[in-house]
Order: sequence, then C-alpha cells, then structure tokens
Amino acid sequence: MKFLRKILDRQARHFERGGKLERFYPLYEAPDTFLYTPGKTTAGAAHVRDALDLKRLMMTVVVALVPCVLMAMWNTGRQIHVAVAGGASALPNWRTDAMETLGLPFDATSLLSNSVHGALYYLPVLIVTFAVGGLWEGLFAVVRRHDVNEGFLVTGMLFPLVLPPTIPLWQVAVGITFGVVVGKEIFGGTGFNVLNPALTARVFLFFAYPAQISGDAVWIAARTSADGYSGATALGDIAVHEAEEGSSAALNGLAAIEGSVTWMQAFLGDIPGSMGETSTLACLIGAAILIATGIGSWRIMVAATAGSFAISMLLNLIASTTNPMLSVPFGWHVVLGGWAFGIVFMATDPVSAAQTNQGRYIYGFLVGVLAILIRTVNPAFPEGVMLGILFMNLFAPLIDHYVLKANIKRRKARYAL
Repeated sequence: MKFLRKILDRQARHFERGGKLERFYPLYEAPDTFLYTPGKTTAGAAHVRDALDLKRLMMTVVVALVPCVLMAMWNTGRQIHVAVAGGASALPNWRTDAMETLGLPFDATSLLSNSVHGALYYLPVLIVTFAVGGLWEGLFAVVRRHDVNEGFLVTGMLFPLVLPPTIPLWQVAVGITFGVVVGKEIFGGTGFNVLNPALTARVFLFFAYPAQISGDAVWIAARTSADGYSGATALGDIAVHEAEEGSSAALNGLAAIEGSVTWMQAFLGDIPGSMGETSTLACLIGAAILIATGIGSWRIMVAATAGSFAISMLLNLIASTTNPMLSVPFGWHVVLGGWAFGIVFMATDPVSAAQTNQGRYIYGFLVGVLAILIRTVNPAFPEGVMLGILFMNLFAPLIDHYVLKANIKRRKARYAL
C-alpha cells in the first residue's frame, strides 16, 4: 500500500492548483480519499469534530448491505437451478458456458454452484452501475469543480439489488443515468436530492421498460417448460391468478401462494424476486447494523411497520371477492416483494427522508400505509413500496416544515413571547 501511496503523491502536483490537470482534480481526489484518510486538518476557529464523515457513513451502509448482496448471488443461482430441476431448460449464454467450464453442476442444493451462478448475473449489473454512474458523478464533479461525493457508493450498491437478474445491461446503464442525473445532480448533487436516486432509477425502468422489469417470466434465467413452470414473484402470482381466472379464483389467490411457498421460505428469501430484496432476514440484519451505528432511523422503520400493520388489518376487514390482495395478512406482506428492503434501506435515506424526530414518525407511518395501499388496491402495481417511498420523499420537507412550525409555536407559548 505504501507503493500505491507514493504513486498518488507523485501525481498529485499535476492535479492540484496550478497543475496541468487542475481541471480534473476531482478524478484524482476520488480514489485518493477512497483508499486513504485525507491528511488535511481544519485551521482556525473551533469547529465541530466528528469521527463519522460522509465516507464512513456510506461504508457503514455498504456493510449493512452485505447480507443482501450475498443473498442476491445465492438466491439468483438457486432459482435458476430449481427451475432447471423442475423441467425448464437453462438459457444458453456465456454464464451457462462458464458454469460448465468451471465444472459446477446446476444443483440447487450446492451453495457454491448457486453462489457462483448468481454472481455471474449480479456482478455484471453491479459493474455497469458503477461504471456508468461513476462516469456521470465524475463529469458533474469536473464541471462544477467540486470533489466526487461518496454518496454514489450507496446508490451504486442499492440499485442492482432492486433489479431482476435477467435485465439487459443497457437498461441498467440507462436507468442509473436517469437516477444520477435526474434524481440527484439536477438538484445539486449529494445532500440536495429530493428523491432517492436508486429508487428514481428503478421507477424509471419500471415505467419505461415494463416487459423487462415486471411480469411472470423475467425473474429467473430459465425457459418456461412444458409443465407450465412460472418464474413470477409471489406478489405477481397473486395478481396474475386473479386476472386470468376471475373472481372465483381471486378468493383463493393467497391460498395458491401458500400452497407453493411457505412463510419461512419467503422470510429467508428462497423465492423468485429482485436480486437482493427477497430475504427479510438479510434486511433485518442490515437494519440491526444501521440502528446500532445510528445511521438508519429506527423511528422511520418502526413507524412504517405500524402503518403497514394498521392498513393491512383494515383491508383484511374489508376483503373482496375480486381482489385477493385485500386478504393478504400483514405477516405475509412483510416477507413478500421489497417491503423489508425498502423500509430498511430506502425509506431511511438520510437525505430524502424527514429530518425531525416527530416528522420521521409521520413520514414512516405514511410510507407504510402507502406501500400496502398501492400494492393491494391497484393489482397493476403489486410492488407498491417504491412508489410509496418516492411519494413521501416529495412530502418529507413539508412534514418537517410543519413540525418545526409547531415547535416554534409551543416555545413561544411557553415563554410568553
């Protein structure tokens, strides 16, 4: 590492003020501060000192995401191998060739085979995300003459985890471009964005290319077999079940899911879905890390859970003969789709979420309500968590405004001002 430090130090003069490459200083500063702690100190009057800078904050979130990343690789490979074992034929591509070259069987019980095959789907999406997104981050940093912010580190980790494994890589590039440029940079960059960039990118793909990011055949990399094997998510299965067979089947929509997937399977994440959001257990481990380190707001998580529970109970009482989603109990909502992932990692975004403690309770509660409400009332959008979070991102500043206004009013009354 000393050798690398010497190389960076020798090149520094070219990028610092007065150097030939001064304009491109952000591109030098980014890897330098990522690999090493900056040696600069603040001079002058006293200032706030905190060991948790932006880089450490973002790295803590990345550590919290590790269980979801590992699950993404294992479960993606496993769902492919389960499909093959059920009679589906694996899609012929470079991934299947690589598995054969490595001598790894299409065995759903093999931890190594599942993880390696899943990694061959996850890693290309991750690489494209960081390559394209990092390019835009660097470009805006050069034009605006400021350092490359570490905020994209988390966005780049989150985005691949909310995508299906079979998504075309060019769509990954288009999606992250929209998320970074429109979702963040036009507002001023890290710390100024109104919307969560990763969710903005995901929603853009959801509406722009629905065939590649939704439906019942994109979640596994195996062809549908003659016996009608389906690779849809559990939430998608309920919606499709109702749409195809009508109201009589709608009453048994949840029963059909319970017959093919157990609650424990859904909790652990052994079901088709977006690569990193199927496992509620992995998300809970990440939540524990975020709460223990003070990075993620437990108030938002608790309030969102309460909101989802309240609206689920209400909808269960209403029920419906034509919409099976209304009958899905709260216990199933939290283990299906991206509910857990969205509440833990997306809703708690420190920039786009509410900033006041009281505001976080209100914001989180409404996120939980909207997530279930969108998911159940409109079967066309069985995954309502992302839309619920983005909608509340827009209202978070307004919530904080009225919370502060109420606090000021109480203090004026207290001190008779």
